[in-house]
Amino acid sequence: MKYCFKKEDVPSLEESKMLLKEAEDLNPGPWVMHSMYVAEGAKLIAEQTENLNPEVAYVLGMLHDIGRREGVHAMRHGLDGYRYAISNGYELVAQICLSHTAFKYNNEVVVVGRWDGTIEEYNFVKDYLSRIEETDYDKLIKLCDYLALPSGFILIEKRIVDIALRGGINEYAIPRWESTFEIKDYFEEKIRKSIYSLLPNVKENTFGF
Repeated sequence: MKYCFKKEDVPSLEESKMLLKEAEDLNPGPWVMHSMYVAEGAKLIAEQTENLNPEVAYVLGMLHDIGRREGVHAMRHGLDGYRYAISNGYELVAQICLSHTAFKYNNEVVVVGRWDGTIEEYNFVKDYLSRIEETDYDKLIKLCDYLALPSGFILIEKRIVDIALRGGINEYAIPRWESTFEIKDYFEEKIRKSIYSLLPNVKENTFGF
């Protein structure tokens, strides 16, 4: 499927860098380098995937956590990012800000992690994600979110442990992990190679060689 988005749905690469720098000034932290590695991974995979624009993928990866400009929050950062992107007219960025924080399980939208917004905000997120069509860009950023630490690219399994140790797990943890591996398989079938073959220093970052 070919995805057609208006140019104004995403900022330019240069503007994206400025937006991320502004967000870092407001709330510095390791999330910034994590975002840069998500961006790089998304670009490298998009370069091998039909109908994906590598620069769009890079921008979406760079800005998927832009809601963290609002401060140190848990899963509310997705909604903060959505609101910020919408206020600037970047609808695709807004969608990615929300979609990377959730997945579908038994045909229901599940927001992962600890929700620290209001119940009305939570219901908005679930309703929004139940209505949109998930694109390969949504899948790609979800995948790359699990491939990147602030220090570089890693095996998904190491990222799972990192997330579990920092945020704990609940009854949706295993289904979420399974959905991530399904996305990995989806892209590997498309590009006909291991995604890890595209990402530099995975072995070194995972095992400390």
